[in-house]
Amino acid sequence: MQDDATAWAWPWWTVMVLINAVNLVLCVRLVLRTAGSVDDPDWKYRTWMRTLGVAFTLVAAYRSVFVCRYSTQMAWFDTLANSSLLIRGFALLAEVSFSGQFALALIQANRDLCAEPTDPMARRFARRAPYVLWGCISLAQVFATTGVITKSELAFAIEETLWFIGFATVLPLAVRQLRRASAMRDSGRFEPIRRFAILQVLWCAVYCTWSGCLNLPIAWAAAVRQIRTGVPEIRHGWSAVRDALLVVHESKAWSDWGFGFVFWHSSYFSVCVWLSLFLMTAPRARQEGPDRGTVRPISR
Repeated sequence: MQDDATAWAWPWWTVMVLINAVNLVLCVRLVLRTAGSVDDPDWKYRTWMRTLGVAFTLVAAYRSVFVCRYSTQMAWFDTLANSSLLIRGFALLAEVSFSGQFALALIQANRDLCAEPTDPMARRFARRAPYVLWGCISLAQVFATTGVITKSELAFAIEETLWFIGFATVLPLAVRQLRRASAMRDSGRFEPIRRFAILQVLWCAVYCTWSGCLNLPIAWAAAVRQIRTGVPEIRHGWSAVRDALLVVHESKAWSDWGFGFVFWHSSYFSVCVWLSLFLMTAPRARQEGPDRGTVRPISR
């Protein structure tokens, strides 16, 4: 007889796996449709966006399948499916790829819009904000991995703070790009950038609101509680690494996961993948080509 505490997890898991199966098909279609030619002026940008999108989609599919932890008594399979450290390694690849797509699209939009601020400080901000985003998310991986190994809530709180700082930093730039692209929308050349800017503004606003109002207070409260009480114990040494890699902790109960975990992973396996798939199209300005009015990207 199935435990009532775990019964809810399987319908949710089934939906997430089905969504990611569809996402994989869409990812393959996008790769084939947007392959382009080495001679294209934006080939490198498009190649990076496709590569990073494929990495994120594959990791999301893997994690959607193995998000429910359980023991099968087969050591190799349990390690593949449940190893916290292995899953963290895949998450590192996915999160660096996800933030990289946003950063590259922001840099491309800056180039195509050709409207740098006249104020020197504002101009430096517009140029550097995408790098701050990618740098924050990349640095967050160090603290996330440390947290997985040591079970330090402080490391996880710093990780979440870096995510918040990264997307909060690029929100003003996204708003500015949206205003600029909307002002020049009559020609249709900047419509891809306008669509990207809308998604970027919405994503940053929703994520930063959720993180600042819910996620960060909970994360920092847990960090302070651990520092004061010493519970759970902070691990260290080779035994901590070994346990993070090999020890399986069965978990499918809502009481073990919590709302934050389910909300984030539901978004990770659906909305975040859809954003990544959109970014695989490499948003950029367009211009009229010489043959039959076809639309082509602006060369730089």
